[in-house]
Amino acid sequence: MTLQTIGTSLRKFAKDEDGLTIVEYAVAGGLITVAVAVAFTLLGGSVNAKITALCQIVNSNVAC
Repeated sequence: MTLQTIGTSLRKFAKDEDGLTIVEYAVAGGLITVAVAVAFTLLGGSVNAKITALCQIVNSNVAC
């Protein structure tokens, strides 16, 4: 390859916008993943407390 064809290839690659779209989707997917993880973390304690309370109520009504 000559220097001119390498330069032409690099300019063509730089003008290609398909790669940018893929990067944008990857960033958006990462942000959604972080948001879901934070939501599960924040709700996890509340859900655990409700399940624990329900188990205690069920266990207190069991005759041994």
